[in-house]
Amino acid sequence: MKRITSYLVAFVLANILAVSAYAQNVTISGNVQNSATSEKSAAVSVTIKGSETGTYTDDRGNFSITTKSLPVTLIFSSIGYEQQEVSVTSAAIPISVKFVPSNSLGQEVVVSASRVPQKILESPVSIERVSAAAIRNAPAANFYDVISTLKGVDVTTSSLTFKAPTTRGFGGSGNTRFNQLVDGMDNQAPGLNFSVGSIIGLNELDIDNLELLSGASSALYGPGGMNGTLLMTSKNPFKYQGLSYVVKTGIMHTDRKERAASPYYNLALRWGKKISEKFAFKLTTELVQAKDWIGTDYRNYDRSGGVLKPGDRVNDPAYDGVNVYGDETNADIRQVLNGAAAAAPFLAPFIATLTTKPIVVSRTGYTEQELINPNTVNFKLGGSFHYKLSPGTEAILAGYWGTGNTIYTGASRYSIKDFKMGQYKFELLNKDWMFRAYTTQENAGGTYNLAATTQNFNEAWKPSAGSTGWFAQYGQAFLGAKLGGASDFDAHQLARGVADQGRPKVGTPQFRALYDNVAKIPVPKGGALLDRTDLYSVEGNYNFSRFTKAFADILVGANYRNYVLNSQGTLFADTAGTIGIREVGAFIQASRDLGIVKLTASGRYDKNENFEGRFTPRVTAVVKVAENNNIRLSYQTAYRFPSTQQQWINLDLLSYKLIGGNDAFNTIYNFGGNPLYDRDSLRAGKVVAAPFVKLKPESLSSFEVGYKGLLMDSKLLVDVYGYFGRFTDFLARKNVVQSKTGSPISLADTANGQIYSVPINADGKLKTYGFGIGFDYRLPRNFTLSVNAASDNLDDVPTNIIANFNSPKYKVNASISNSGFGKEKRLGFTVAYRWQDEFYYQGDLANGTVPSVQTLDAQFSYKLPTTKSVLKVGANNLLNQYYYNAIGNSRVGGLYYVSFGYNIY
Repeated sequence: MKRITSYLVAFVLANILAVSAYAQNVTISGNVQNSATSEKSAAVSVTIKGSETGTYTDDRGNFSITTKSLPVTLIFSSIGYEQQEVSVTSAAIPISVKFVPSNSLGQEVVVSASRVPQKILESPVSIERVSAAAIRNAPAANFYDVISTLKGVDVTTSSLTFKAPTTRGFGGSGNTRFNQLVDGMDNQAPGLNFSVGSIIGLNELDIDNLELLSGASSALYGPGGMNGTLLMTSKNPFKYQGLSYVVKTGIMHTDRKERAASPYYNLALRWGKKISEKFAFKLTTELVQAKDWIGTDYRNYDRSGGVLKPGDRVNDPAYDGVNVYGDETNADIRQVLNGAAAAAPFLAPFIATLTTKPIVVSRTGYTEQELINPNTVNFKLGGSFHYKLSPGTEAILAGYWGTGNTIYTGASRYSIKDFKMGQYKFELLNKDWMFRAYTTQENAGGTYNLAATTQNFNEAWKPSAGSTGWFAQYGQAFLGAKLGGASDFDAHQLARGVADQGRPKVGTPQFRALYDNVAKIPVPKGGALLDRTDLYSVEGNYNFSRFTKAFADILVGANYRNYVLNSQGTLFADTAGTIGIREVGAFIQASRDLGIVKLTASGRYDKNENFEGRFTPRVTAVVKVAENNNIRLSYQTAYRFPSTQQQWINLDLLSYKLIGGNDAFNTIYNFGGNPLYDRDSLRAGKVVAAPFVKLKPESLSSFEVGYKGLLMDSKLLVDVYGYFGRFTDFLARKNVVQSKTGSPISLADTANGQIYSVPINADGKLKTYGFGIGFDYRLPRNFTLSVNAASDNLDDVPTNIIANFNSPKYKVNASISNSGFGKEKRLGFTVAYRWQDEFYYQGDLANGTVPSVQTLDAQFSYKLPTTKSVLKVGANNLLNQYYYNAIGNSRVGGLYYVSFGYNIY
């Protein structure tokens, strides 16, 4: 009896436990659709009201969520839709939710402005946000081009796949005053010093959003960010699931000016999968292939004076074309003629009439079109694993890797060939704290300098110096022609023909074999850069607000970085081994909401092992003048330690040397025993010493006032700002000369001395100021009109430095678009116009005026709701009006494309 009773009790208890367990695990499922188009709504947040339990709809709009008991209220929310609440009393029947699109502006949540989530309307500083939906509707073949349409942005285009954005001036291909972060990782190549957001990293299918923080941002993001920070955030596979792909093809060079019309291909894929409520992963890849734009600026350039000048190869014997290489090597052939006079005294009187002034001659060069293989290939691969340690804590292991060929403009044009870079991170994310450790691994591959390669190529087939060298042959032939009665013009033409005898012909196996061999030899004897620099970074922050809410919201953070420079002496002064550069930093931020006013103050301290530590404060205020109307005021400071190149570069460009500002260069080049002199002063007939001085970090203090608000029944979003700032210890470059013989300097050393480009801190304070204004107007029937304009200026620049401000005074963007019209709102379009004023460009390659630019982009799309697919036809630079935005850069023409995107959300 006892045994039967025991079994009965056990049975009853088991059933009670089973019923209890069942009662505690009620699963609610359902589907969410767009009420206007009946499209399945993916990545919609579904949470249980009053709890932290939540999930997202998958790529088909389906969801399931588990609760302990019923009834409950589910909250459905997503940017671009009205938030909805649905009461659930039974889980027996799946829920069907009709999600209502919303035309409300300014409701997007941003993180970058204060490193905590907040509405963009309430941001204390100027910020722009681009959503995945905006990228889908943009008239751009590459999502990276969308950045150029944002207010106050300048983009320097070196080539098809190499573009560098900036705000508030200082544009350039390698802009170290502007941060680019991909999922929190600094996207700058640690050795080559250019950001590679358009080369490796995210593809358009994996972009969740872009946030552009204009102006000073060092207080929260550390060294750099003098002129802005761009944060690119990828899609989390817990939220964005399913297989998506885009197949894009197009045509370039339709006018056949540079080459025959050629195809453009862009294939991208993303697969995100939630295995369980705890584990998810994603894989991404992209391939771009095209015949690149090239530099075709054949204007004559005075390298010693840094300016363009009249003349060409036919009428100027010393011709040095901007996009012509090898002609940087020149010499004064009077020494050849004087040698002939010494050997044949009877010719001395005649030769004396020829040598009354310099006869500078340059070697014959090759154009960029003749040298560069235009085949651009870019391949990206990425992935991540996500594991939820608890409902509020997520562990992420992620990696992004890319390789390819492109063209970059620095001190010369560089063929970036087989470049590889990987970024790998481990991250822990919690609503209150974050920890991240990552590394950047850079490999320059077969990258080579066009000028150095071609100069050494010329030396390989015929040396410049020597009694039988190129210049000797030229001088002797020139003299012979003059003795025969030829004019100067005819004598130079004849002499060049004689000296160029045996010159390898472009396109022949002899030419290609010799050139490729020289391109593989490290500089200065060849053109190859062997950079293998790495970066290791650890950072974290903690939000104490739940403990300190009574008096302020407190956020603290810290970071550590270690650069390991490794170029084997081809880029840095590291012939003796790798060079390490370590940095540490910490910040604290406190904010308090007083109702009408929200105040925030932050401070950051950073230390680089080669420089004294720096403190960077920031104070902001947001004043609520009416509902959804705010005035923002800020005082921000920013700073940057000199970049890895500004500290340690040691690049021999043959015509001059580009060196860093570390004290070690005093010893390397014996500046103490053989001092430096200002080159520009020597050219003006004055001997002025220019001692080598250790660098200091650059700093910026900036004041900004702005307004952002909704008007006209929340249909018009207005954003206006004005700023004023001062740079202290501004980092720039100047050209100096050292005697090659060690004897006292002379005026002749402007041509015969060793020229260096050295980094310096400018005296005085440079003044920067500007404004921006933007309007976004939601018209009836899904039409949107957007217009923005901006102006940036730099004053009080010392005359003896190269500031590289490189920004037009005025620029305007305008667009009209519709994300859904016609039957079932399947049709969409965008037309965008961009104009920028002419401006004077300063660069290490060449200086000169860049003419005004105007472009028109357009796209037309058709949605296929059943498969969540989009067919798009579009054009960048629709009117095919070639333009360039930096001297020596590629000339950009029209790109016309058609694309099909599957499972796009």
